[in-house]
Formats: sequence, C-alpha cells, structure tokens
Amino acid sequence: MKKVLVLGAGLVSRPLVRYLLDQPDFKVTVASRTVSKAEALIDGHADGMAMTLLADETDKLSRLISEHDLAVSLLPAPLHPVVAELCIKHGKHMVTTSYVSPEMQALDGPARNAGVMILNEIGVDPGIDHMSAMRIIDDVRKRGGKVVSFKSYCGGLPAPEANDNPFGYKFSWAPRAVCTAGTNPGRYREGGKEINVPGPELFAHTHRVQVEGLGELEAYPNRDSLGYIDVYGLKGIETMFRGTFRYVGWCETLKKIVDLGILEETPTTYPAGTTFAQFMAGFLTSPGTGNLRADLAKQLGLDAASGVLDRMEWLGLLNDDELPITGEETTPLDILSARLLEKMPYKPGERDMIALCHYFVARFPDGKEEEITSTLIDYGIPNGDSSMSRTVSLPAAVASKLILTGQIQKTGVHVPVSGDIYNPVLDELEKMEIRCVEKTTPRG
Repeated sequence: MKKVLVLGAGLVSRPLVRYLLDQPDFKVTVASRTVSKAEALIDGHADGMAMTLLADETDKLSRLISEHDLAVSLLPAPLHPVVAELCIKHGKHMVTTSYVSPEMQALDGPARNAGVMILNEIGVDPGIDHMSAMRIIDDVRKRGGKVVSFKSYCGGLPAPEANDNPFGYKFSWAPRAVCTAGTNPGRYREGGKEINVPGPELFAHTHRVQVEGLGELEAYPNRDSLGYIDVYGLKGIETMFRGTFRYVGWCETLKKIVDLGILEETPTTYPAGTTFAQFMAGFLTSPGTGNLRADLAKQLGLDAASGVLDRMEWLGLLNDDELPITGEETTPLDILSARLLEKMPYKPGERDMIALCHYFVARFPDGKEEEITSTLIDYGIPNGDSSMSRTVSLPAAVASKLILTGQIQKTGVHVPVSGDIYNPVLDELEKMEIRCVEKTTPRG
C-alpha cells in the first residue's frame, strides 16, 4: 500500500486527490489548516483521511511525513523547503507544482545522498509547458537540428462564452497572486539581444499573438526566460521568450493601476465608511477638480473616454460604495483584490480555459528551417473541476504515482525536462484529454 500525504486543500487540490484515490493500493491523507476543506476532498473515500495541520506545527508535519511514502506540497511556496528538508530527513519523496527556489535547489545534494526525489514545477505553467517543449526540443535534436527560436505562452482565462466583462478575466484563484505575479521583472532574449523589463513596466511591454481557434490575445513577459536556456539545453539560442496570455485590454488597465500605486502593499489606514471614490482620490498627486474620472485621466495621460477608465468605472472604483475592507492594517492591494473577487467570479456552470502555446524555429545542417507549434487549449468542466485545477494538479498526481510505482527513478532536486519524466506524464495526461496539438511547417 502506497501512502501519499497531500499538504493543502486549496482550489487546485481536488483533481489530484481524486486521481490518487482512484489508484489501486493507494492511501491519501489530506492535511489542511481548515479540516472541512480536506474532508470535502476526501468525500468519504475509504482510503482517504483528512486532518488539521497548522503552518507552525513542524513536529506534527515531521511525523506525518515519516508515516507516508511521498508528500505533495500545495502549500505557499516559501514553505516548500521546510517540507523538503523533512522529506530528506525521513527518506521520503516530494512533489510540488511551484518554481525551484534557491533554497530548494540547495537541497539537491542532500536529497541525492538520502536517495530522495524532489520534483518541482510539475503543474501547468510551470509544468506541462516544460514537458511539451522538451518533447519537441529533443525530437529536433534527434533529427540533427537545433532550436534557434523559442516563444512560449500560457494563460488561465475565461472560456470565450464566459468572457463577458470588460477586463476579460475571472478568478479561479487568488486575485492577490494574479496581480502581484504581473509585477515581477521580466528578462528574455530577442534576436540575440537581451531584454530586461522592470516590474513596474511589465504591463506596458506587451505584444499580440494570434492563437488558432481563439483569435488575438495579448502577452507580457513571464519572469526570467533566460534561466531556462540551460534547463532546456538551448545554449546559443537567438530568441528565448516565456510569456503570459491575457485577453486584450487587461494589460493596459493593469499598467495604469500599477502607475497609480494601487498594487502597493504598504499598510494604510482607511476609516470605516471610506468610499471607493475617496480611496481612488487618495492616489491623485495634485488637488482634484471634483470630477474624479477627469482627474485620473489627466494624471494617467489618458483621454477621458478611455477604455481603461471605463473598466475602472465598471469595477466600481469610481463610485460611492464603501470599501469592503477598512482599518489600520489594510493595503491598497487588499482592497483591489477584494473588489476583483467580488466583481469577477465564475458564475455557476461557466467554464475557465487554459491556453498554452509554443512557437519554435528549428534549423538543420542543410540550412532548412521548420516552424513548429504546440497548442494546448483545455476547458473546465461546467459545475465541476476548473481547467486551472486540472492542469495544475493532475501532472503532479500522475508524477506522484509514477514515482511510487517505480516508473520514474531519480534522486535530487528536479524539474520535468527529461524524457523519463515527461514522456510517461504527458502520455497519461492525454488519456484524460489534456493534450498538446503539434504542427510542423517548412520555413522559407
């Protein structure tokens, strides 16, 4: 009997838990701060157990890890190294969907010495993006070619029929995380030139991409693309870009929200009864005229009829509704996040969507070139699991099974870029209708 410990019972956990419970001879324990959430995931399954676990209960966490064969950490990213150290201590494997931090990478040697595998970045982005890209990159190498240009994009969005608000976005996970993820600095290479984008300018650094079946989306850089040149074995590549997809309009609006300072996380005192209009007026750098929309337009360098201001008005940022959060320890980002979640949820029966697209240029010794595309468009299940939850958690679930059944055998800290990981995981995901469609076209 294989025993899996799942740490966290958040929005993406359910598909992973149910997949593992469906495996023969698997037992699953879900440990969460809120035990009712863990119980809902187990849903009475005979091989499942739910329990309470608080972030500071290190001794309890250590005991739980020692009693299981593998831990899946769906906790906040800063807690992953703590879990990893305990897994190494007890000789247990670990899986997480998060990026490899420097603290996690430093555990590579201890994990190898302990005979433990710590598999990271096995979600959708990062995760399916790595695996589907490496399958193509390795195929190009086998055919004697090399990849000279690689652009990769991913975004979690409303399905087209659910795209019914001016922002072109709805929240299947925390608004705070969505907003702050878009303020990280970006770095990539274009035509051999390194491009660095400061965090405050990220939403201004966009371009349009035509996606088959969806039409035109806009994209902005996703963190440091250059870090993946070595990971993918693409030394000397001319263009290397990883980006995030959004519907057109999101980026120009978020850029102005950044410019105003609404994504600030400095605690500010907002007395009870403060309105959104008063909140927004607090970001004006010169005395207002009494016409908030006109004052904002002037400060932001916009026409008063701008779509950006239309979106802010639709969100209710310019009206006299009272703030949903007040007090001394409130931040502008807290207030914006609460408003976004209130105004932009998925309605019952609506579908979300994951759009993941790779664009390669491969060059061969005879001088010929190919353009290769790989496209994954996945939709959530109406009144069921979201696409976000499926594509994030099912790769981790599949990898967990493969590790425990001996089909993946590695030690140390890894991401899924080798064929012995990505091939069986992608093959299993295809059985669940999560698949990338590849097309190759001669170039020139």
